[in-house]
Amino acid sequence: MKTRLNETLQIGILASGIIFLSIFISCTKNNKTPDHQSMNMEKNQADSTIVRSGIIDLETIDKNKDGKVYQDMMDWNVISDEPGKCPLCGMKLKEVALEEAKKNLIDSGYKVMEK
Repeated sequence: MKTRLNETLQIGILASGIIFLSIFISCTKNNKTPDHQSMNMEKNQADSTIVRSGIIDLETIDKNKDGKVYQDMMDWNVISDEPGKCPLCGMKLKEVALEEAKKNLIDSGYKVMEK
């Protein structure tokens, strides 16, 4: 009787271990950290015309001439004169002064038009 109880207990412990291991593996596979490109959370975001390349002219972007633009804090080259979201990552654009936007761009290796 004692041997049968030990065998049943061992089988139960083994089965519990297998179940725990399969749940653990399943959870870790689904919780990978997404890369920046996969963060496009909304399908109908603002068009990509606010993604700037080449030499960036902040004064031209500042259409209302208030000395401020909206810039993505992850993608420094995403700049608009209106509030919105980044078409690359979905983050809300932050209002910044032209000088701050310029510094962010230069510090990140982008070229800015000098006037």
